[in-house]
Amino acid sequence: MTEPRLISTGNVIVDIVMTVAHLPEPGGDIIAADSRMTAGGGLNTLVAAQRAGLPVVFAGQYGTGPMGDIVRAALEESGATIVQTGLEDADSGYCVVLVDPSAERTFVTTVGAEGHLTRADLDRVDVTEHDLVHVSGYSLAHPVNAAALTGWLPGLPGGTRVITDPSPLVGDLDPAVLGPVLRRTDVLSANAREATIATGLTDLASAATALAERIRPGGLVVVRDGAAGCWLAGSTGPEPLLVAGFPVHAVDTNGAGDAHAGVLAAGLAAGLTPLEAARRANAAAALAVTQAGPATSPTAAEIDGFLGAIVQDRR
Repeated sequence: MTEPRLISTGNVIVDIVMTVAHLPEPGGDIIAADSRMTAGGGLNTLVAAQRAGLPVVFAGQYGTGPMGDIVRAALEESGATIVQTGLEDADSGYCVVLVDPSAERTFVTTVGAEGHLTRADLDRVDVTEHDLVHVSGYSLAHPVNAAALTGWLPGLPGGTRVITDPSPLVGDLDPAVLGPVLRRTDVLSANAREATIATGLTDLASAATALAERIRPGGLVVVRDGAAGCWLAGSTGPEPLLVAGFPVHAVDTNGAGDAHAGVLAAGLAAGLTPLEAARRANAAAALAVTQAGPATSPTAAEIDGFLGAIVQDRR
């Protein structure tokens, strides 16, 4: 049997992360307690999947320049198979990330070469029915990427599972783009804010159920609710299910959702049930937020150890 892979079509950019006491008021200025510059964005999900044991193929685009150098180095270090050679006439984009004392993060992003992924780029990827394809709402916000993805996804093998993360931009996405993507989506992974924006429902169980009606029949919706865990709807049965989370002391929530999505994909690819895969994803997200930085998803062994310790504590 052909080994499943995660095909990542997302945007790997540079995160300029600053820890602040509070967000500045309009027109104001504050001094960051610390700062760092690292590759992030779509890198977080592919690293999470790779560390959890799922091989990754990165199909996204990237640039040439100071930011592109950081992106290229991170991709090479990730262990993923890189499809594109990169654009020579554009640098990669970057994102300013403000992390406040609650560990919440606020983003401002500028677009670079990653926003120029074409259909010809995607056609370089040999996708099998065993693979999982990851699509990000950030990609769908860029006209070139959106046109390429909406034309490419319907032609994938019927057995290929598409995992879509609508991103915080879900409310700004063109329905003519998002609708067709959702109809080819087998797993929709969104956080509480995104699910509420997409449905207008503040009750997350109801939001998950509503979203399940928009994706491919038999698909799965996962709505992440921070330390509380995540809601599952769709293929798990007629009623939504809450998979409990693991409360920890959060240091930095940047990349937690990406860790969750990557480990969820790895679990599903390994044949776990949605409930089992979601529990491992919750554990990965919990471990990820205890460290500073975006790509902090744990390895499969670290997840096993974390869950094993919890079982021992309950005996």
